[in-house]
Order: sequence, then structure tokens, then C-alpha cells
Amino acid sequence: MKRRHLSLLVALALTALATSCQQKTIAAKPDPLSRAYDVESDWNDPQKQIPLNYQQAQGKRVFYTYCVWCHADSSPAGPSNRSNLTPTPPLANDGATFNPLSDEFVRNTITLGGSAMGKSAMMPPWGRTLKPDEVQAVIVFMRAIAQPSYQPPARPGPQYSVK
Repeated sequence: MKRRHLSLLVALALTALATSCQQKTIAAKPDPLSRAYDVESDWNDPQKQIPLNYQQAQGKRVFYTYCVWCHADSSPAGPSNRSNLTPTPPLANDGATFNPLSDEFVRNTITLGGSAMGKSAMMPPWGRTLKPDEVQAVIVFMRAIAQPSYQPPARPGPQYSVK
């Protein structure tokens, strides 16, 4: 009798398994925000999308958390505070301003603050807030969205701008 119950249980289990395998799987709906950091709209031409790699996307995330308030004309919450600052901070995509600067100079400006690098004292030091890899990711993001496009130097030059 026990053998018969066991056989019946095994048969029921196999039937249930076979039935569940035959059910159609429902495709998950894509999350519209899952790719939000994969591209950045060109700030000068919203129809143009700039594809971002992983490090650039991480820089975008950090930028829109900490930097957007002063280095963009608008933020996710509305207008930025940029126009209220003197001197007015350059836009993050301002290639004419940032392209001539070395990564090390930009990194030190972000980490140590503007006054430490001979720039505006309005630029706070972010070195205790951001990790070094986050600072580097912001620089890589800024290079990706720069207008005119950033062209890395063919050979290493002076570490600091003479301007």
C-alpha cells in the first residue's frame, strides 16, 4: 500500500512539473529607467544622444547628484543655482574651458576646491564626500559630453594649466 501511495505521489509530482513547464512565460516589461544612465542628451541638441560606457554612466550619476546644481543650466528638480553664483561656473560640457585642462588639474580642483587651485572659491572641495573613483568618473563623463569634443593629448604635457 505504501508503494502505491509513493508511486501516486511521484506521478502527481511529475504531472505538475510537466504542466508547469508547458506554461508560457510572460516577458517582463522593460523598466524605462533601467537605461537612464546609458546615454546623455547633447545639451546643445536634445535630439542627439551621447552613448555612455560604464564609467561615464557612473560619472553621470555622481554629476546629477552633486554637480548639476552649479555646472548645468537646469537640474532634475528645475533651474540650477548657476546663475546666482559669481563668477558663473562653466557648464560641465564647456569643452572650450575644460578641454585644455589636464585630468589631474580637474581632479585636484574637484577634490581640493577651487581656491586651492587658483580658481573660484565658490567651488567647494569634494575630496571628503566623493571617492577618488567617483571623481575620475565625473571627469570621464565631462570629457564624453564636451562641446567641442574632447581630444586626449597625443603625449603627456604639463600637469597644470598656466592660465
